Amino acid sequence: MTSPFYTAEHGAFRDVMRRFVEKEIAPFANAWDEAGEFPRSLYARASEIGLLGLGFPEEFGGVVADQFMKIVASQELARAGSGGISASLMSHTIGAPPIARAARPDIKARVLPEILSGRKISALAITEPSGGSDVANLRTKARREGDCYVVNGEKTFITSGIRADYLTVAVRTGDPGAAGVSLLLIEGDTPGLTRTKLNKMGWWASDTATLHFDDCRVPAENLIGDEGQGFKLIMQNFNSERMGMAASCTAFARVCLDEAIAYAKQRQTFGKPLTQHQVVRHKLVDMAQRVAASQAMLEMLAWRLEQGDNPVAEICMMKNQATQTMAYCASEAVQIFGGAGYMRGVKVERIYREVKVNAIGGGTEEIMKDLASRQMGL
Repeated sequence: MTSPFYTAEHGAFRDVMRRFVEKEIAPFANAWDEAGEFPRSLYARASEIGLLGLGFPEEFGGVVADQFMKIVASQELARAGSGGISASLMSHTIGAPPIARAARPDIKARVLPEILSGRKISALAITEPSGGSDVANLRTKARREGDCYVVNGEKTFITSGIRADYLTVAVRTGDPGAAGVSLLLIEGDTPGLTRTKLNKMGWWASDTATLHFDDCRVPAENLIGDEGQGFKLIMQNFNSERMGMAASCTAFARVCLDEAIAYAKQRQTFGKPLTQHQVVRHKLVDMAQRVAASQAMLEMLAWRLEQGDNPVAEICMMKNQATQTMAYCASEAVQIFGGAGYMRGVKVERIYREVKVNAIGGGTEEIMKDLASRQMGL
């Protein structure tokens, strides 16, 4: 059945993405996960097919893309079954939008082409050891001294934090609260910046770091937007980030479903395939039902965004819907695989380990519910 949301252009890009993932990522996903990183050259290859530029201004190497093109990109990447690769390869989708939206023209012209070409890596640094979702109370300080800001503080759980060349960093330039938050572009070779690698439950192929800023002197022209505008710019990022996470999580759930169906058809117990056991068939139907519901909700919200709507409450609920669907499908897939699902190197095992980071990153499930309830006037 033809979808009302996807055009021939979307289909052509899906084909390009599928070939890219099958050739450049899927054969190496296990090895990269075990190694804890993937080659920097993958960024340039992703740029060649237009992946890195989706939604960014064409003048800097971007590609015109609607919400559905972004869904295609996220969901095709997920077919490799490695959230760590997706997270780091696409970390610029949260690090670079504030630059494109509010940085000085000369900064945009210098920085964005390098990021979108894959020559340089972009990351967003908001979360601190003292808290993540409570952005308005962040503690990292930037003190103006002449033509520089002097930055002191720490950021943690930063995706691409070890390798990033450009860090979009939330800092406090003013009084307590949201009005005192600003964004600075801090380059990776800035004196006083040190990084500590973090080891994680999942997303092994994605480098994650704690960043330490010790009297880092940052040129004043690296301020993104005006002083005090940082909180607003961060909030503008959230719809896109949460929609991207929802698309990925729904796709990872579908990977678990597909893998479980394939395994259940060939795995024999008591003289017959698992699919001939009613309890297993029902598990697969329950998984398929949740995936279909999540995909339908995702696409309707994408359509609403394309119409100019701003359904914040529903996007928060969508993120939770998708992460819960992923959690359910990953758990059931491992159960269907049995002992084989507990072995490293199997997609469902890796996805199972990656469930929780999605339920935490981009706003925890609890924060999503609270924000949705406020939007609903409760």
